[in-house]
Amino acid sequence: MAYFIAITGDIDWKAAAILSLGGFLVTGAANALNQALEKDYDRLMKRTADRPVAAGRMKMSEAVMSAGFMSLFGITLLALFNPWTAFFGMIALMSYAFVYTPMKRISPAAVTIGAIPGALPTLIGCAAAQGAITPLGLTLFAIQFLWQFPHFWSIGWLGFEDYAKAGYKLLPTRNGQQDPATGFQSFLYALLLVPVTVLPWMMNVTNVWSAVIAVTLSLAYAVFGWNFYQKLNRKAALQLMFFSFLYIPVILVTFYLTKL
Repeated sequence: MAYFIAITGDIDWKAAAILSLGGFLVTGAANALNQALEKDYDRLMKRTADRPVAAGRMKMSEAVMSAGFMSLFGITLLALFNPWTAFFGMIALMSYAFVYTPMKRISPAAVTIGAIPGALPTLIGCAAAQGAITPLGLTLFAIQFLWQFPHFWSIGWLGFEDYAKAGYKLLPTRNGQQDPATGFQSFLYALLLVPVTVLPWMMNVTNVWSAVIAVTLSLAYAVFGWNFYQKLNRKAALQLMFFSFLYIPVILVTFYLTKL
């Protein structure tokens, strides 16, 4: 979607397909490495116990080999566009597998670290279309970066006990329990999206309707974050999580449909 938003003129569908496949393979490599490195911990959690390596359906060597091939072909495909796409693809892969993954057992700061590779696909898409790091690319990166905090903290709240079984420290805690400040931080990060999502309109990339829709969605996201902070229960966390699933694709599609 970032490629579609950033491209000028007619869309090169062949290029879009290559970009999608390259991104898919790099993401697959990162996930394969994650599951190989965390196989012993995955067995301890209900949500991950049936993953191939953890369940014994795939050997460790097979997982690492799969990750190697996917990273090789994925980065090669991204490099067909320009050095920036290949560079950011490699940074996303390495930071996810070798920084974020081990950090999860050390500190909740892992969420901030993980949000960087989580947001890099938008920057990669813009770099593929524009051949450089541009204000639009940085804006889309910032939107996806900020979006991830309410998104993940709602998931972390719902899966807190399961994560704790494996020793993960993804959620801030107080006296061994979920920290209520998590809800307030979800609200604040969602609120920060309000000014950031109007930047494409201010940069004359999109029309005014993109700003209207983006501000409305961001305020709604903040409301769900505030509701989560006030209630701190499963229902409020589920509502925030499901709205987060809706938010990012609708925002990106809106930017594409309202391009000038």
